[in-house]
Amino acid sequence: MEPVARIVVKGYPRPRSGVNAVLKSVSVDVLGIDVGGTFTDAVLLRDGGLVTAKVPTSARQEDSVVTAAREVGAADVGRFTHGTTVATNALLERKGARTAFVATSGFEHLLHLRRQARASLYRLCAVHPEPLVPLERCFGVRGRLSPEGELAPLELDSLPELDAEAVAVCLLHSYRDPAHEAAVAEELRRRLPHAHVVASHEIAPEFREYERASTATIDAYLGPVVSRYLRALAERCAEAGLAAPLVMRSSGGVAELEDAAAHPAVALVSGPAAGAVGAVLVAHRAGCENAISFDMGGTSTDVCLIVGGRAERTSEREVGGFPVRLPSVDLHTVGAGGGSIVWRDTGGALRVGPESAGAEPGPACYGRGGTRPTVTDANLLLGRLPARLAGGIELDAGAAERAFAGIDPADAIDVVNAEMLHALRVVSVERGHDPRDFALVAFGGAGPLHACALAEELEIGTVLVPDAAGVLSALGLVASDERRDRVRSYLVPLAEAGELPDEGEADLRYAGQSFELTVPLQPELAEAFHRAHEERYGYADRARELELVAVRTADVRRAPPLELPEGEPLEAAGPAVVELSGATCWLPPGWVGVRDGPTVIVTRS
Repeated sequence: MEPVARIVVKGYPRPRSGVNAVLKSVSVDVLGIDVGGTFTDAVLLRDGGLVTAKVPTSARQEDSVVTAAREVGAADVGRFTHGTTVATNALLERKGARTAFVATSGFEHLLHLRRQARASLYRLCAVHPEPLVPLERCFGVRGRLSPEGELAPLELDSLPELDAEAVAVCLLHSYRDPAHEAAVAEELRRRLPHAHVVASHEIAPEFREYERASTATIDAYLGPVVSRYLRALAERCAEAGLAAPLVMRSSGGVAELEDAAAHPAVALVSGPAAGAVGAVLVAHRAGCENAISFDMGGTSTDVCLIVGGRAERTSEREVGGFPVRLPSVDLHTVGAGGGSIVWRDTGGALRVGPESAGAEPGPACYGRGGTRPTVTDANLLLGRLPARLAGGIELDAGAAERAFAGIDPADAIDVVNAEMLHALRVVSVERGHDPRDFALVAFGGAGPLHACALAEELEIGTVLVPDAAGVLSALGLVASDERRDRVRSYLVPLAEAGELPDEGEADLRYAGQSFELTVPLQPELAEAFHRAHEERYGYADRARELELVAVRTADVRRAPPLELPEGEPLEAAGPAVVELSGATCWLPPGWVGVRDGPTVIVTRS
């Protein structure tokens, strides 16, 4: 007999007032708005109620934010948090500022030399992305520091005249002694008062020259673009009677708008990080401390591992082919979403993404002029979507049929599922975790449509789909703590490091190793590292000296506590379409859905 899976769909009651949920323990109005590539989502907590809205994202994101706030009736709110894709899009689309790079004399080619590693190990013809700063705008300044002190005095008069909107400065060993770098940055700010100048020790005070230089360059490159957007957003919010928002950091906390404008690299994965925060909340409410966050929106899919009730974090990630040495929720992203274009390559193989139809014109079934087939069109033709989506979008099945002429929609779904399955394996199997030990938290406008098929492939026994799946990233913004991350470089034997903070994380390695492991700070720190090393690499050398590379801490102010209530019961047996707030859940044959509270719990038997 075929195994039957069980989905528990925990949802919100739907009062006549239009409020979609009741949350307790909130005494002030709280607004969260997440801008995605296709839709902008808003969540408003008011008088113990949760109001949600989803509007198409416009070319000017600040207009989408104000429109979404208006849709939920936000006015005088006590806390306003915002997730944005402005920084990410500007980097990926290479639409940042005209940037110059200043390094220690003799190291001007740092951004172009990189790490001398291949772009792809087994593809000899693969190339790295072009650096953000061309060679003609890379300059050197005379003066030299070593880890122990000054070797040659700084000569500011050796700094040439620069013509740039932004400047990144990265001098040797500034993580240890920033004196030379700070002096160069001050001189540049004097010469170029309107330029965005970033010194590497201000944003990433860690060793490894290229990664620090790359991070500072990205931060400078994005500065003018992001600051213009945030200024425009603040002005539009003021016109609408809203306070300037807190901005979501990549690390899973929110920061003041001024901090994000000064260092926009901290918000590179702003929206997806909020989704991971929301997934942690959902998993915790369902009693699942270990879960995989699966956020499928209109343009991309983001996955993240949640272990022990916390989203995994990393101190470095790649964005657009460039390393960013900043704390971040450990997300893996693929260009597969509801709006992803279905196409055939030159060999006739069916492909999905990374190009997306976006909000304009959107999928063919939106009836806004789109003619190319998308994942959303395929789901509609397979009977997995209602005739009307959240945001009042009427779906045109005839337009979807015309777009898919000669292509089987089921084949397109198989291709996109394979792409997302690979992403889920990257954060679980490839990191030594058995996905069968985890729940799958499915959200985003398209996530619940594909959750059951992916869970079946990975033999995951529990899938959680919140009733607010379509706006969970916005809900994650509401639930996010205010957070300021700090890092201090040591590069000394652990025995000589002195007193360390009580809380935080330490980067440790055996003396002579090139890379380190991060472990939580604790009384028996050395033994904790040995255990982590043995778990990762299969051995530990307790007689070998340990080196402390860095210590990472964070100042955190907790968000208002939220408590989601039980919802009205609902049962559905697959094949069935379960309409949620802002998303749709598809139950294949053999699956049973039961709404019993604030979260969708999918189990198999």
